[in-house]
Amino acid sequence: MALTQLPPVGPSAREVVPRRQPTRESAARTYPRSLPVVPVRARGLTVEGADGRRYLDCLSGAGSLALGHNHPVVLDAIRSVLDSGAPLHVMDQATPVRDAFTEELSATLPRAWADSARIRFCGPAGTDAVRAALALVRKATGRTGLLAFTGAHDRIAAAAPGGSVIRLPYPQDYRCPFGVGGAGGARLAADRATSLLEHRGSRADGPAAMLVEPVLGEGGVIPAPDGWLRRMRDLTAAHGIALIADETHTGVGRTGAFWAVEHSGVVPDVMVLSDAIGGSLPLTAIVHREELDAGRTGDRAGAFRGNQLAMAAGAATLKYVRENRLPERAAALGERMLAGLRAMAGECDHIGEVRGRGLMIGVELVDPGAPGPADGGSRPPLPAASAAAAAVRGECLRRGLIVGLGGRYSSVIRLLPPLTITDEQADAVLDRFSDALAALSHGAHQQAFGPLERPGTPRHRGPSRNAGAPGGPGARTPGAPSPRGTTSHPSPPNHPSTPKEAGAAFPV
Repeated sequence: MALTQLPPVGPSAREVVPRRQPTRESAARTYPRSLPVVPVRARGLTVEGADGRRYLDCLSGAGSLALGHNHPVVLDAIRSVLDSGAPLHVMDQATPVRDAFTEELSATLPRAWADSARIRFCGPAGTDAVRAALALVRKATGRTGLLAFTGAHDRIAAAAPGGSVIRLPYPQDYRCPFGVGGAGGARLAADRATSLLEHRGSRADGPAAMLVEPVLGEGGVIPAPDGWLRRMRDLTAAHGIALIADETHTGVGRTGAFWAVEHSGVVPDVMVLSDAIGGSLPLTAIVHREELDAGRTGDRAGAFRGNQLAMAAGAATLKYVRENRLPERAAALGERMLAGLRAMAGECDHIGEVRGRGLMIGVELVDPGAPGPADGGSRPPLPAASAAAAAVRGECLRRGLIVGLGGRYSSVIRLLPPLTITDEQADAVLDRFSDALAALSHGAHQQAFGPLERPGTPRHRGPSRNAGAPGGPGARTPGAPSPRGTTSHPSPPNHPSTPKEAGAAFPV
């Protein structure tokens, strides 16, 4: 059914539905509290609420909507399965839909690995895939321990007993655990991991796996340095430890490569895939080296290992992203948006760092009123401002922009637009985000955090807060080029959210 054929939304959906939800559902609900929107229609980047307002969705289902909402190729794939009479639920039997998905997924994997890789479908949640990956390597190695990193997704705690997990420092610039940032901080983080393994004795005493996100997602959008990730690959190989890359948030082109590990040239032993691979529907899988295939008949991996609709939608998504070179577009447009946000940071003391890779972007908000060193030298990272970040998110929502929060202190604004976002829409996102920052210079927020000036307001600036990482990927760069002054990039072909096709229903 086309979007324009949906029944009109009345007062019931607009008023009764959100009031009734708390009386029926658990208090574990998350997004209704921070994003009080009742979505009723969506296309591409745009969501229409029951109140008739339209929003630019830069949360994209926590990054799971690679093509945005209701992309035509996804809807066509789903309809084709429904119209064919194929079973919607199978276990792990071979079906044409399943075969098409595995064929398309194999076509996206690094060539050094694709011909011998094995795919295993898991339950519908990312935690199920992490649990399956850990079970795989534990069975193959006979060991149980796990090396993970600070700031990693909390699915690790759900998938592995706490006592068996050793946390290592994850390298970053702005809040470097060693206080130096840059290449020096990455080197110290790698040295810490090396020292730990070299003092554990024989291989038999070592952990079974190291689980790493190539870009920390909910941990605050922190890209792993390529050199550091290569050292982790060399280290795990030397100690007989399986390297598991968690591509739940980073896969399917979001970071500017089809899989984020490709930036560093690293080939892991196992990849955890979820979110975007299902084309907006629940689907998870692990892809691993053939030598680890220790599966036995009867191994249980859940009743929903054969979601036919998700596999059809996922195959269509993977093919569209690959054929239309959306990873390359994400890299180019992501740099353009980062440049615009860094220009804002140069005029707004509440922005501590802008960072990201491709269309996986984070803006960390800080308290600029924290005292600096007595000698007037370069200031260390400022305290995180979680309340200010929540206020900015609220101001964004008032202006029709949906964003997320992340980071250890929930002080990082996360921007995860679909890979099909147009140049015009990217400009609209930046304009609304800039206005949201400016709005915090008024009212109660000003008393709590001090004024947040509108980007472009000239004033005296203090010393840099990024002295630990000069020139780093998230360093504040006053005077950086405005996004409107950079080269535009063509939108993908047949994109449904371009003004020509969606202008009447979903104007930017």
